Amino acid sequence: MRFDVITLFPEIFASVRDCGITARARKRGLWSLNTWNPRETATDLHRTIDDRPFGGGPGMVMMAEPLAQTLAAIRQSGNTGRVMSFAPNGTRLTDRRVREIAADDEPVVLVCGRYEGIDERFLEAEVDEVVSLGDFVLSGGEIPACALIDAVVRQLPGAIKDLSASDESFATGLLDAPHYTRPEVWRGMPVPEVLLSGHHKNIEKWSREKSLELTLQTRPDLITIADSSGLLTKEDYKFLRSLGAKIESRGGRR
Repeated sequence: MRFDVITLFPEIFASVRDCGITARARKRGLWSLNTWNPRETATDLHRTIDDRPFGGGPGMVMMAEPLAQTLAAIRQSGNTGRVMSFAPNGTRLTDRRVREIAADDEPVVLVCGRYEGIDERFLEAEVDEVVSLGDFVLSGGEIPACALIDAVVRQLPGAIKDLSASDESFATGLLDAPHYTRPEVWRGMPVPEVLLSGHHKNIEKWSREKSLELTLQTRPDLITIADSSGLLTKEDYKFLRSLGAKIESRGGRR
């Protein structure tokens, strides 16, 4: 899978290019990354890519033409795929959307804004999708772009063990259960006894219940989604009601 990123700070992408799972996947040829600095297309002496906003206001706005010229160069290099940008007013990026992008396995262009944002005319003319990581503001689109690349690459076949990808938080519609490793007792805190029992059915039951409990406590909206999607079993409903959840079976999995 190919990613082309328009950014004023290409060095930021060393984190996904050269580190961890994404680096190993890139070395195996599962994905590629090209960064494009719009300053390279600017024709004036100072390589200007931003200007004051019309109507006044603080900060600067990235100009449409350098971005459009950069995108044209990307198109000429062979990437004719979807163009995505990042902003707090974008559509929230979800696990489902990440999996859709990975399943498409089509090239993607990521546009990383800076300053007060990007000239709206470029967004209207060239950008297919604006996404958001959440209700907060970052200094630019590079960190969200790195997050998207990391999340998508993890879903590419061969990037990680299939079981790891299918058992992560959100893969089942719920948050993941807690994890423990050696030693069995750390600073007086023992590992839950069931995890040391070797009884796989009991361990599976404990993990499912902890997943439900944690999700109910911290992300009850995911319980509602799992409920409406038919992802909950009769045992799940019984356990959730034992925790005080006001939820009725809607014919989930049996």
